[in-house]
Amino acid sequence: MPLRPQKPCNAQGCNTLTRNPRYCDEHAHLLKSAARAKPRESSTKRHYNYKWQQARAGFLAKHPLCLHCSARGLVVVATDVDHIIPHKNDMALFWDKTNWQSLCAPCHSAKTAAEDGGFGNARR
Repeated sequence: MPLRPQKPCNAQGCNTLTRNPRYCDEHAHLLKSAARAKPRESSTKRHYNYKWQQARAGFLAKHPLCLHCSARGLVVVATDVDHIIPHKNDMALFWDKTNWQSLCAPCHSAKTAAEDGGFGNARR
């Protein structure tokens, strides 16, 4: 089988040709650590199964607007049910409906990234 064609390294100012997907061997450390981390468990193993889907649908039917957007005076349809306090596999906290809030996808992504250290944020 033929070798992959060489491409320039993506590191700024580096003109080294490489067969690696993005960076030459010298700049391989620039890959995000999350890309090298172990893969995330499936949603079912994280308890987001059929029972959760039914509970989520019922909660969104009762609370159809994004809570964060509503606080800013916007009317945006919620698409996600967020755990206010991350449950971290605590099933009592996972199913505690007082710990749930309806959020739109952008608000949920921003909140989750702030908590988990995504988008360059420090992990809380």
